[in-house]
Amino acid sequence: MKKKLSIKDVAEQLNVSKTTVSFVLNGKAEENGISKAVQKKVLKHIEKVGYRPNRMAQGLRTGKSKTIGMLIEDISDAFFSSIARKFEEIFGQKGYRIIYGSTGNDTQVTKDLIQVFRNHQVDGFIIAPSPGIEKDIEELLQDHIPVVIFDRPTEDMDINCVLVDNFMGTCKAMQHLADNKYTNTAMITLTSEQSQMKERERGYRSCMANTGVEPSIMKVKYHEQKEKAITDIEQFLKNNPKIDSVFFTTNYLAEAGLEAITNLGLTIPGQLGIVVFDDANLFRLFKPPITAVSQPIERICDQAVLLLFEQMEGKEATGPKVIQLPTTLHVRNSTIRQE
Repeated sequence: MKKKLSIKDVAEQLNVSKTTVSFVLNGKAEENGISKAVQKKVLKHIEKVGYRPNRMAQGLRTGKSKTIGMLIEDISDAFFSSIARKFEEIFGQKGYRIIYGSTGNDTQVTKDLIQVFRNHQVDGFIIAPSPGIEKDIEELLQDHIPVVIFDRPTEDMDINCVLVDNFMGTCKAMQHLADNKYTNTAMITLTSEQSQMKERERGYRSCMANTGVEPSIMKVKYHEQKEKAITDIEQFLKNNPKIDSVFFTTNYLAEAGLEAITNLGLTIPGQLGIVVFDDANLFRLFKPPITAVSQPIERICDQAVLLLFEQMEGKEATGPKVIQLPTTLHVRNSTIRQE
């Protein structure tokens, strides 16, 4: 069996010190005065010989594992997969790796994953929280483990949090429909107690109240079988023929809804105007392209990383921050009626 290379072997092969190799591997070369030429030489050599640092050993020496634990609702969802990819990119540039898990918004699964990541000695957590995990997060903070929450807040917790303005994002979408002469908009959403879903519903109800038209809301169970969701949406639209537009509160509900609309032979935007909260490639490629509210993924990730590193480096001067970012409405042909 081939002997596993050590950092000492690499240093001897390059005729540099172990400390130099360590600084390069840990992203600390610049601050310790190591030249670009030496950094390039070390990185090129470790790639050539296939050296892989023992992160657990590094963690024991430095007190840092150089890993971040990330908990998201569903890695297969377009929004969360884009978020995860961007976090990987940002943390990778800083010499960190991410380990992540999908919670399915299940309390026990989330609790179990937190413990698993604690056992891996992650340096911090980024969490899209499931309900009922406030105590677990509080325990992390009490143990001085940095935590940043995103996508939805936790109940009654003073914690670093990055959110988007779901209420105003919905109001922008509803106003756009009104400007294009849609007067009877239905909302298709989840049966959910998640705060971001409540804010989207609040925005919808607020806008409908201003029109004097009775709200028309259909709620789909979280993780409902797609075939059943499609059938139920078809029936909802058949039962409500006065509806002239639909606001979908998630991208996966819109996917099911578009299939239901196609099955019914309804035209977009002629018979139904369509807006979805959470943009995805599918909506740009659909015929006609679908108007969508997009969340600022890069800014969410940048702000969350900044807040996490402030904690990790002990730079929190004013206590936890709640950052709320605006959304963007991408107007496409699904809401532009032909004159």
